[in-house]
Amino acid sequence: MAAGRRSVDFLTMAGVILSLAAVIGGNMLEGGHTDSLIQLTAFIIVFGGTLGATLVQTPLHIFLHALKRFRWIFFPPPMARSDIMKKMVDWSKISRKEGLLGLQAVADREKDKFTRKGLQLLVDGNEPDDIRKILEVEIDSFAAHEMNSAKVYEAMGGYSPTIGIIGAVMGLIHVMNNLSDPAALGPGIAVAFVATIYGVGLANFFFLPMSNKLKMLVNDQVQYRDMLVDGMVAIAEGENPRSIESKLEGYLT
Repeated sequence: MAAGRRSVDFLTMAGVILSLAAVIGGNMLEGGHTDSLIQLTAFIIVFGGTLGATLVQTPLHIFLHALKRFRWIFFPPPMARSDIMKKMVDWSKISRKEGLLGLQAVADREKDKFTRKGLQLLVDGNEPDDIRKILEVEIDSFAAHEMNSAKVYEAMGGYSPTIGIIGAVMGLIHVMNNLSDPAALGPGIAVAFVATIYGVGLANFFFLPMSNKLKMLVNDQVQYRDMLVDGMVAIAEGENPRSIESKLEGYLT
């Protein structure tokens, strides 16, 4: 992960607010009341059922990691590509002046594990191809692990609409059992279909967008690491700092 201060993703927050405002505002324009959309029983059925189904298919360590990655949706990890490019240019200058052993102090100060490992591989005098192979294994492992987190939210987005329908059917069964009270039929049916709204709404406003957002962030992280690998290999090959800078500028777009 790139070092730096996390910033709030205001676009994500705006999207969540806009989605909720559109549904609630549309309901009010049609003469509906907000209270009619607030049903604790329907929420328990949909959210609890979705969570349970997801737990059945997901190993515990992946599920817990997915919960940790929820923060990324609103506070994505910083990736200052221009800063790391400048650093690698400076590292190449150090290596050309002092040799690769001159990067040992830099590696000791580096906080990011992936970057520190790459620097240590340089200091240890590994061949450029070996450095690339070792770091690419790290990248593949990272991508697979992080994509599993995104798939947790994707699974929740798949289950929640169906469980919403189950909640609606359960509500209708309850209504049918009370046909002797006609006055209660209308409100009872309305409550039953709130479960469907919860199921479809949670999937399309939250779970599926969250999954896609995490996938994009993981892809950005992978590309950031690819940039680091290309820079490390170029340093190992003794390329000119200007050449390294030109090579890495393509990642800034």
